[in-house]
Amino acid sequence: MRLAGLRVAVDGQALARPQAGMGVYTAQMLESMRAAEPQVRWTVWLPPELRGTEPPSSRLVPGPRLIGRHVIWPRRLDRAGADVFWGPAGQMPLGRLKAPAVLTVHDLAIYQEPRWFPSGQWLSVRLVVPRSLRGAEHLIAVSSSTAADLQRFFDIPEDRITVVPEGVAPSFRPLPPEALLQARRRWRLPERFILFVGTLEPRKNLTTLLEAWVQLPHRPPLVVVGGWGWRSEDLMRRVARAGSQLHLLGEVPRTDLAAIYNLAACLAHPAWYEGFGLTVLEAMACGVPVIASRTSSLPELVGGAGRLLPPDDVAAWTRSLQEVLGDPELRRQMRTDGLLRAAELTWDRAAERTLRTLAAAAQVNR
Repeated sequence: MRLAGLRVAVDGQALARPQAGMGVYTAQMLESMRAAEPQVRWTVWLPPELRGTEPPSSRLVPGPRLIGRHVIWPRRLDRAGADVFWGPAGQMPLGRLKAPAVLTVHDLAIYQEPRWFPSGQWLSVRLVVPRSLRGAEHLIAVSSSTAADLQRFFDIPEDRITVVPEGVAPSFRPLPPEALLQARRRWRLPERFILFVGTLEPRKNLTTLLEAWVQLPHRPPLVVVGGWGWRSEDLMRRVARAGSQLHLLGEVPRTDLAAIYNLAACLAHPAWYEGFGLTVLEAMACGVPVIASRTSSLPELVGGAGRLLPPDDVAAWTRSLQEVLGDPELRRQMRTDGLLRAAELTWDRAAERTLRTLAAAAQVNR
């Protein structure tokens, strides 16, 4: 499969939200793929809100929003010429493309449980995503769990799906004490704490963690990193009643996130559903013991490197938190296991497999 001179058009819409999971994925994969294959010619199409920031190899998706993206943009893509189109956010324009498309599918949570999400997404859920998935030449699933969901919800044949796990950046690693001291002071972090990282929305299930945490005897503070998401009114009321031992940091720059992971006694991730679980991987790469849900992709990601619990079993979460916090030897073993597991998943490996998939899809038009 030829890579030298391969022309790839990239949907860069997720780059408008660099802190979000798909924004991180898109940026990290582009960086790793460009480094791995300098001879590949990339054209990244950025959303209009990034006007003025685009580098020379980028272009802007035309407006207005719906007509621009789904009618005008496909024509411009065809005129610009590409061997393959890559959609890191799992979508492509509704207008027909001459080039074969490869889409990365992160999760299908909205099809699993629509009540986790706000209403008013009919166009995306009922039209854009289904047509994109069925019209793409090939799909990349970030986990075997997501691959199974593609077959379950859309009847996608197994031979049209390649599983390519995400990776973790080298910046997420055990850090020296001086870096940790600076982060502790900057964020006014307690000496010992349980950490939760994720958008505060129903799917992330902070409610189970709060209920388990308040039942811990001599409980350490709970530090929550993440912005408020949709349908969070009930969670806001619970948080307001939690008291001063709950520290809400809001969204934290990724440059500080590794240090916060390092400082935590453990990461608790009780999500109902994850397409991959990047937060869990980052924590393991920092040497943090992980307690996570036994659902969706998390068992295949964590393996034997952490504790896996039912997301709705408050008593089990309380018990496991108490055991991990109270046993230094257990934490040391979980730290070692997590570091070994995280070392298996890198952006470079993900980039190599994705490049092969893009090159294979490009052969369709030759």
